[in-house]
Amino acid sequence: MTFPIDFHFGALIIPSHPVFEILGLIVAYLYFLHLKKSGPTPLPPNTESLIIAGLFIGALIGSRIVAALENPTLFFHASTWLYYISDQTIAGGIAGGLVGVEIVKKVLGIQRKTGDLFVYPLLLGIIIGRIGCFLKGVSDGTVGLPCNLPWCFNQGDGIPRHPTSLYEILFLILIWFFLLYIQKKKVLQEGELFSIFVFSYALWRFFVEFIKPLNPLWHGLSAIQLVAAALVIYYFIYFIKRYKNHDYARPDPVYPS
Repeated sequence: MTFPIDFHFGALIIPSHPVFEILGLIVAYLYFLHLKKSGPTPLPPNTESLIIAGLFIGALIGSRIVAALENPTLFFHASTWLYYISDQTIAGGIAGGLVGVEIVKKVLGIQRKTGDLFVYPLLLGIIIGRIGCFLKGVSDGTVGLPCNLPWCFNQGDGIPRHPTSLYEILFLILIWFFLLYIQKKKVLQEGELFSIFVFSYALWRFFVEFIKPLNPLWHGLSAIQLVAAALVIYYFIYFIKRYKNHDYARPDPVYPS
């Protein structure tokens, strides 16, 4: 297997990474529309459109800023402004999307939790996107450190490395089944499914970054780890408050189908 693995049509070469990124976005959105048909009481169409717009704009800005901060030296000494919009990261996208949605909800005066329907589409979209990261190999910048474990292999630079994209795909599949299991065992309050997903994913990203090349931003931690740590702390406090208030019941659980 030779990396990167792209699509070849005669002399035309189409990079696989953007293809799977776009495919992930399309499939995730179509899955969201499917789940919405059997989901909780929908928001007014205009309100929902504004929330989705806030999600995408926030995710776009957050993913670019955090990705740029992954290399602190370049961030403060970039030779061109294109550097700040050239890369992206999922952790930054989730954090930025959260901020974007909360801003829209604050402006519109919406108190409802609106994230549950996005959980499984997000899982599916990230899984598809990570396939593109894997196919790009070491040039993607998300591969792991060199290792001698039996499953580590050359991803384009001749050095056996942790296949961190495959690790993440496996983790997301496990989280998917874990969330389905929780939903079958208890009735979740609105917004709690999304909170469990973000907490789990942020915790994963914090620790998996230690087996990737790091560019520390603060106290030996990268920008992604700092964002992930902030999300973990925020949702840990959120769960503690829920537990203390015995605030569990919700009338309309969301089940994927």
